[in-house]
Amino acid sequence: MREAERLKAEALTGPMKQEVVRQLGLIYGGLILIGLYMVQPFLTAPSLDTSAKVSIVAFGVAIPLLAALVMVNRQEAFRGRLTPSFTVTVARAVAQAAAFVGIVAGFWHIAWFAGVTFLAAGVVAVGVHSAGFIRLEGAQEPTS
Repeated sequence: MREAERLKAEALTGPMKQEVVRQLGLIYGGLILIGLYMVQPFLTAPSLDTSAKVSIVAFGVAIPLLAALVMVNRQEAFRGRLTPSFTVTVARAVAQAAAFVGIVAGFWHIAWFAGVTFLAAGVVAVGVHSAGFIRLEGAQEPTS
């Protein structure tokens, strides 16, 4: 538990804070781009099945929130710190979750097993990122 607290404290200070701000901007922009590409075919479709409708609604929630978060992220980069806003924290979680649902539903529209595969791969990817981060940052000596 102390290790997690140390990593969290370091993520909010110094060069790590700048990296977190940079990565968040990359995540937001990437999810917007994915959403725009995935929604395009549905806009001209004569009819949509349930998974396509779920994808469109999810991206309808995600894209505007992600766009707002891009603007907040630019301000965070300019100020060199993350915003402590609870509203922004909730918006981050909702936007990223909605984008993930939109992607899974889009793949599900193509084939149900493609959606399940993307869902499983997403869960594994979170584990890979977490393990890599912990191993890389946990190996450092505390800065304070």
